[in-house]
Amino acid sequence: MPIRFTPLDPTGADRDALIAFMSSQSFPFHVRTHPTATQISQAIDDGAYADEDHASFWIDSDEHGRLGFFRLEDLSDDAPLFDLRLDTAHRGRGLAAEVLHAATDHVFTTMPEVNRFEGQTREDNVAMRRVFVRCGWVQEAYYREGWPVDDGRLLASVAYSILRRDWRDGTVTPVVWDAPLGG
Repeated sequence: MPIRFTPLDPTGADRDALIAFMSSQSFPFHVRTHPTATQISQAIDDGAYADEDHASFWIDSDEHGRLGFFRLEDLSDDAPLFDLRLDTAHRGRGLAAEVLHAATDHVFTTMPEVNRFEGQTREDNVAMRRVFVRCGWVQEAYYREGWPVDDGRLLASVAYSILRRDWRDGTVTPVVWDAPLGG
């Protein structure tokens, strides 16, 4: 099932659809689990969906139609991050791995200056953590109590990345956790 990233225009033709998508669903593993139309509208106006650091896309598939939303962040850096939000109807069906593979291909084929592609999720988002590993990404950090949740608790934020050479060669370069500190 080929995945396509269809560029969207959040300040123009796609504004209403983006606001409707983001505010009509719950995203239980994101910082804002129930974003409001007002919050999304303000974020669009502030450039959070399209500026020098952000590019936004619809995730489309011939087989399943519109799967959700994908945003690249920190584009002025050589290691962009992403925000992935699948439509509720498409969650739990194994599609996230296909989307992440396609996103990784997109980044490394269209952005020659990028050496690392990064993502983060909450410690309790076990499904996404498995997707990262299945797609050849490596856990690089575990930020204890780094992710605030709606009930006031602080969960860990877990960071993953994939290196261009690992994507190109089909390898996985592990993190050396206990490297000598030198002296």
